Amino acid sequence: MSGREDHLVELVDDDGRAHGEASVAAAHQPPGRLHRAFSVLLVDPDGRVLLQRRAAAKTRFPLRWANSCCGHPAPGESLVEAANRRLGEELGAGPVDLTEVGVYVYYAEDPTTGRVEFEYDHVLRADVPADVPLRPDPDEVAELRWVDPATLETDLDVDPRAYAPWLGGVVNRLLRTSGPAAGSPGPSTAPAGLPADDASERPGGR
Repeated sequence: MSGREDHLVELVDDDGRAHGEASVAAAHQPPGRLHRAFSVLLVDPDGRVLLQRRAAAKTRFPLRWANSCCGHPAPGESLVEAANRRLGEELGAGPVDLTEVGVYVYYAEDPTTGRVEFEYDHVLRADVPADVPLRPDPDEVAELRWVDPATLETDLDVDPRAYAPWLGGVVNRLLRTSGPAAGSPGPSTAPAGLPADDASERPGGR
């Protein structure tokens, strides 16, 4: 996992326009540098979402429950390509059709590791069968579970420290959209400067 700390991420402005690059490690050092990220939610036919508990070796928010998969596209890399690459690396999942359901900016400090998240986060949804084959990498993922997203919203208020701080905003984007239509295009054609739709979440994330 330490090798990925040297990978490059795309630095962006408040409107999501790229203006440079930095290593993963540098972007997450205090006070943080705003960069492009993605959060994937796998959704089964009953509407449940797959959560992963982040492995203990993670450098940011280890052992907290988060969405199905997270990551950063390399500079110039499409969201679809990057997200499917990380789904394979973290969960052993095959490529899936992805639809962007929202974007938001958040900032969060990890009190345990001292790292920060300052991200322009593209929320991506994939509808998958109930028996989707998964082979999680134990260096990435401690546990998996399927949950009802409305129930999860309540749990986030009851026990927020059990969850990654970005998860509330991710689930909010999923629940506040009408959902993808069959055969709808993924986010690969979405403009890089798509405006964030609730940048006010920046002060604390969730």
